[in-house]
Amino acid sequence: MKKFLRMLKNIGAFKLLMLTLAGIINAFGITVFLTPVKLYDSGISGTSMLLSQITPEALSLSLFLIALNIPLFLYGLKKQGGTFTFCAIYTVAIYSVTAWLITDVLPIDVSIASPLAGTDLLLCALFGGVISGIGSGLAIRFGGAMDGIEVMAVIFAKKLGLSVGSFVMVYNIVLYIICGAVIHSWILPLYSIVTYAAALKTVDYIVDGLQREKAAMIITVKPDDIKKQLMAEFGCGMTLISAKGGYSGTDRTVLYFVVNRFQVMKMKDIVQKLDPLAYITLTEVADIFSVNQDKT
Repeated sequence: MKKFLRMLKNIGAFKLLMLTLAGIINAFGITVFLTPVKLYDSGISGTSMLLSQITPEALSLSLFLIALNIPLFLYGLKKQGGTFTFCAIYTVAIYSVTAWLITDVLPIDVSIASPLAGTDLLLCALFGGVISGIGSGLAIRFGGAMDGIEVMAVIFAKKLGLSVGSFVMVYNIVLYIICGAVIHSWILPLYSIVTYAAALKTVDYIVDGLQREKAAMIITVKPDDIKKQLMAEFGCGMTLISAKGGYSGTDRTVLYFVVNRFQVMKMKDIVQKLDPLAYITLTEVADIFSVNQDKT
């Protein structure tokens, strides 16, 4: 019990609040936009939606979400750790309870059409995907997960020679093929792919941020001039790394410098003006952390 309370303290109230919000948002996107028109989410959520459609009414979406997800999270307990497992199960529980409230308790009719988008499959696919993607992204960003298939991907993808993303994609492709075969129609599975794409892109934005920075590596023989000008122009520091040309053997310096997308062209102009032979590479940076160390 003490260990559990210590874990809750480490997670913190704010993180629990955000995980609660993630579950509620995901349930809203699924039950208000996707379930009414029989579109399918991805992963275990999509599997639960299919099973709830082809089994007796008593076996609801909420029941399948818990029955399929929780064993997967517990199976991955050793690999992912207790804190992640708790956060994931908590988020799925909130998702399941909220889905049950929307479909069975609240005075919202989601039986034959979306209350907001009607029977327009494209609108339902896009908004369902974006809203559920926000929920899934928040869950990942704050240390949890919305779907047990991601845990299985982490455990088994490498053994199968796949990346985590490829494992999830293969699972979803198989899921949509099964959905099409079961309902004898490919229209809904094809629109479900639109949902999956919208959700995937939204998750990227939520987890990595809307505006990704650019990391520039500038290889030059005039590091002092370029460093002085860039620091004066953008008001930030940089890292200098000693290097040597592999072909010429000439001593060079690599300047590591992070800029946003609006500063890229200005940086290029400054560098090319001071050293026309400088070599510049740019890579996307999803997160930037500054770790302050106590030097006392």
